[in-house]
Amino acid sequence: MRLALFEPDIPQNVGAILRLCACLGLPLDVIEPCGFVFDDRRLKRVAMDYLDKVTLCRHDSWAAFLGAHEQAAQAGRLVLLSTRAETPYTAFAFREDDTLLLGRESKGVPETVHETADARVKIPLQSGLRSLNVALAAAMVAGEALRQTAGFQPGNGT
Repeated sequence: MRLALFEPDIPQNVGAILRLCACLGLPLDVIEPCGFVFDDRRLKRVAMDYLDKVTLCRHDSWAAFLGAHEQAAQAGRLVLLSTRAETPYTAFAFREDDTLLLGRESKGVPETVHETADARVKIPLQSGLRSLNVALAAAMVAGEALRQTAGFQPGNGT
């Protein structure tokens, strides 16, 4: 399992997700362009000393990410977290080879990305509320996906 961020806007969120991935043993794909300079000090501040403990792959574009994803030996499904999805993430059957794809904080993902996803899941929210912070959403859904697939690795504090 891995996480992927589509053109993230906020370095603090990317830093928090980098730290999440390091702690849970999940690789992270960052699909550029980002809305900030990737070596931004705020990113390093939030990721702290976890930055060198995560498997990070940066992709120049959506097309480059898709090419790498399709060529991967164990390319699984692209599961998009979306407020437009019908399926609650708790009702979805995750697989070990899924890539959990999160959209840009300001705009989500374009329709072409939506259409490319193999599945779409949502976090049910109270009526009238728009969305959660992307780092919180990543943590919630990754936690459920790892729980379902027995992906939490014993002996490392989890």
